[in-house]
Amino acid sequence: MKKNKLKPSLGPGFRDLSGDFLAAKKRIIKIIEENYIKYGYQEISQPSLEVSSQIGSYLSEDASNPMSDVFLFENDKESLMLRYDLTSQMTRYVASNYRDLPSIFKNYRMGNVWRQEKPSPNMRLREFFQADFDILGKSNQEQVDAEICNLIADIFCQIGFKKNEFKLNITNLKIIQGLITNNLKITDKNKIQQISRSIDKKSRLGLKAVKELLGKGRKDESGAFTKGCELSDGQIDEIVNFLKINDLKELKSLLKNSLSLEGIDETSKLLEQLSYGDFYDFVELSLDIQRGLSYYTSFAVETNIQNLQLKDDKGKKVDMSSISFASGGRYSQLTSRFGVDIDGSGASIGCDRVAFISQLKDKNLYQNQKPVVILVLDEKIYPKYYEILKILRDNKINSEIYPGGNVKLQKQFQYCDKNSNPIALIIGQEEIDKEQIKYKIIKGEKNSNEFTTTKEQLVDEIKKFI
Repeated sequence: MKKNKLKPSLGPGFRDLSGDFLAAKKRIIKIIEENYIKYGYQEISQPSLEVSSQIGSYLSEDASNPMSDVFLFENDKESLMLRYDLTSQMTRYVASNYRDLPSIFKNYRMGNVWRQEKPSPNMRLREFFQADFDILGKSNQEQVDAEICNLIADIFCQIGFKKNEFKLNITNLKIIQGLITNNLKITDKNKIQQISRSIDKKSRLGLKAVKELLGKGRKDESGAFTKGCELSDGQIDEIVNFLKINDLKELKSLLKNSLSLEGIDETSKLLEQLSYGDFYDFVELSLDIQRGLSYYTSFAVETNIQNLQLKDDKGKKVDMSSISFASGGRYSQLTSRFGVDIDGSGASIGCDRVAFISQLKDKNLYQNQKPVVILVLDEKIYPKYYEILKILRDNKINSEIYPGGNVKLQKQFQYCDKNSNPIALIIGQEEIDKEQIKYKIIKGEKNSNEFTTTKEQLVDEIKKFI
């Protein structure tokens, strides 16, 4: 019986990585980690699976199915889930070990996370790599929150983004929480969270969609209907007018409740603290930031790319208006579910998104140097090939001997071409007799002439082209 052949395919939202993109991603991760260490953070490595009852989910908007946005693995003995972020499981670690940790614990974690959500190419994936950093313990709040902003800005500058190409949008959730609970007289926690999530969609869907979500509901382009918060027209107008303000003095004159004023005061102190560093001008107040994860309580930050007109490999414009590349904030109750009360503040950098945009911005920014290839013209002179190979590698030039043995040169050049190798060395008995090395530039110059050099000059010659 003939067996059906399997079609090699991936599940939606998952992908294989290779080539220049993977090189860019790894370089970016290296820059991020070097800065985490430079700023005084220590690494924690944690498992991909957690006990679902201990971690739970802060993502789902479906109250009837609170674990709908995570990947669960259940049997009759246990229920485990793939981590959906690196913060909630970190607080589990802190709650387990707080007696042995410093009173102010600066840490970072790096690794893949998984989310059961509707994917979109490159920007919204179901598996992606995050690099998180957090400060837990009783600390100077505005100093810590300012460091979160400074570290993000420092990293993005080192990755290669210019000052006008990204912005850190900050808010304090207490400001709008005060408006909702005191001015609008809404106290139901589920309703408040629904309102916050509706407001958070402003950057992605626009103000008109937010008004619909605050009201009866919204039907999207596919025809799917999202039930709204069912606020009155007066309540909706008050929220919309509030979202148009980005000045602390104007907010202070408008909002008189103690919670909003507390948030305004904290934001003012944060901005003052930021003014002492190098990245004050990278920060902007943006009150529609509400953070998708519900555990943030006051300060929140989102990093957005701006002023870049980028197209993907198919020539389609990449819309970055609603995408955050690094985000976070302050939380106060994440460890309390374990019986330990420790405040924290931190952020997460989406390395896949940053790498994708970096590659579109400058394809040559982060590329691995492809190896120089020594072609095999005669198996009798392998000793000579290995002698040249050692010279190249000792001088930190990536290099290899063609791995297919003595085959036609055309096939060896095809190998170099498909692997984007920059240079091929052509060494036969004639070159050995003349004490010469012949080389050909391959990358970008397929029709170039061959050049000749000596063993002593080889390294200098090659470094001109790589």
